[in-house]
Amino acid sequence: MGTHDGDPVPGGLAIQQVSDLLGVPAPTLRSWERRYGIPATPRSDGGHRRYSAAALHELRLMRDEVARGRKASDAARSVRALLDTDQPAQARIQRLLAASHELEPQAVREVLEEARAALGLGATIDDVLMPSMRQIGSWWESGHCDIAQEHLTTEAARAWLSWLISHAPPPAQAAPVLLACGPRDLHTLGLEALAALRAQEGLATRLLGARTSQQTLVAAVAATQAPAVVVVSHLSTQRRPAVEALTAVVGTGPLVFYAGNAFLFPDSRDGVPGTYLGATLTGAAATLCQRLLPA
Repeated sequence: MGTHDGDPVPGGLAIQQVSDLLGVPAPTLRSWERRYGIPATPRSDGGHRRYSAAALHELRLMRDEVARGRKASDAARSVRALLDTDQPAQARIQRLLAASHELEPQAVREVLEEARAALGLGATIDDVLMPSMRQIGSWWESGHCDIAQEHLTTEAARAWLSWLISHAPPPAQAAPVLLACGPRDLHTLGLEALAALRAQEGLATRLLGARTSQQTLVAAVAATQAPAVVVVSHLSTQRRPAVEALTAVVGTGPLVFYAGNAFLFPDSRDGVPGTYLGATLTGAAATLCQRLLPA
């Protein structure tokens, strides 16, 4: 199904080449294989590790899970689950990736809707949509797909989420929860997925979008009388302005929540005002419901 299926070079890559490609030190790669069996790599005639395209895929997943804040042992379990063809979500991930590769947005939406009917919305978002988007992001990062594929798939997913929100039951309360990216953050898909999850539970939301400035966020709180604000940031280099935006909102009335990869490590949350929503969207949605909706 495209260039990511074949080996990058005949016989596979050497460990230092993989280290340079993925940005993971060679000793770490050896440790992952020795401790967790990720990946199982054949040896050359001289006894050296050789990494196939499948092994690179496995290592990218491992790298990304660790980068999201998981311990290596937990990351390895997550990777094995993602690659387990018996997992209910795995076949749908592969279908979604195939639709993405073929640049078929309608097929992407159909996979997501079929998954929702079979698995439920929360599992579809956390176990099908987001892993698929992380995989496409890894392909783009490594040159195995172009930006057009990433954009098309993202827009197809956004269209599906927008449809869910527009067909949700009326909200139980009028004042919306404000969902915002940090002042330097661009990616809104996770917030749109959170809005879809909350819409199914009768919680009104308003998405302020990418690069929401501190001033815009404070003004939106005043204009909407929002009961809560969620700020998301994904890179450690973008965390500080997101924290400053959170700090500006504290004390103005709403409950304050935050999420994103910039806050995955415990020490990255030291001194951050508000409540951390966790690493999954279903968990974030449940926390918001518990705090905001009547029992």
